[in-house]
Amino acid sequence: MADTQNIPEPDVQDGIEYWNTQSADYDGVLGGFGSGSLPRIDALGSRQFLMHLRPDLCTVPSAIRPISFSPASTTRTRAVDVGAGVGRVTCDVLLHLVSDVLLLEPVEKFVQEAFRRGRASEYGTLVEDSVRSRWKGVQRKEKSVTVVQGTLQAFDLLSPLKGGKLLGRVGYVPAEDDLESKFDVIWCQWCLGHLSDADLVAFFRRCKLALRNAENSVIVVKENLCEDGVDGSARTVFDESDSSLTRSDKAWKKAFTRAGLTLIYEQVQRGFPEGLYQVKMYALR
Repeated sequence: MADTQNIPEPDVQDGIEYWNTQSADYDGVLGGFGSGSLPRIDALGSRQFLMHLRPDLCTVPSAIRPISFSPASTTRTRAVDVGAGVGRVTCDVLLHLVSDVLLLEPVEKFVQEAFRRGRASEYGTLVEDSVRSRWKGVQRKEKSVTVVQGTLQAFDLLSPLKGGKLLGRVGYVPAEDDLESKFDVIWCQWCLGHLSDADLVAFFRRCKLALRNAENSVIVVKENLCEDGVDGSARTVFDESDSSLTRSDKAWKKAFTRAGLTLIYEQVQRGFPEGLYQVKMYALR
């Protein structure tokens, strides 16, 4: 995917060690942008993108949901948030739209903070501020989050505990275990740069197998983009500080094709501070 570039591959442990130096909060996982407008703009952009793809997930009358809409099924909807950090996307995006979330994160202090926030939301003791809110629906047992510690390289979406450690579940508890159930939404944001090209393709192939419905389940990739090569070729840049890759638009699309995924929609995230990489959302199945 990187064409003729001879660049290093990400090292899992080096990446984890880097993130261990960051604080277990929104500032830490967002590179110092956690207390400004970026988290809110990012979450709104993500929710609008997902509702465009799945208007049936919209729970209130809106321009997104057709006036004539009626739920087609009472089945609980399920998402996975991979490389989830402290649970920002789970809290601010997914729990607004789906019933149950499986949260995966490799960094010990991040995943422990996510689980702490989930438990505090369940007990009603989480102290909210202008950025962080309680996890929607968890205290009333309407929704749930299952927290697993593990790496994307080892993660099997259909058997999460084969490559991960279960910390616990907060909120709704099903009558039958759903840990190995398939997903309506697979959300991948600002984490796939820690996968080599080969690991990325293998991960995407596992994602495709874990989609519940071939017609409306979706994989969302939301990542930074570097520029394509001057000749229009795919380009990848290695960051030594956190042992990660930043891929260009063409490099991402090559990975999708190699994994057998179909790109059904794409959109650039608007409204971020100047000077950052362009961020793009891709919907695949």
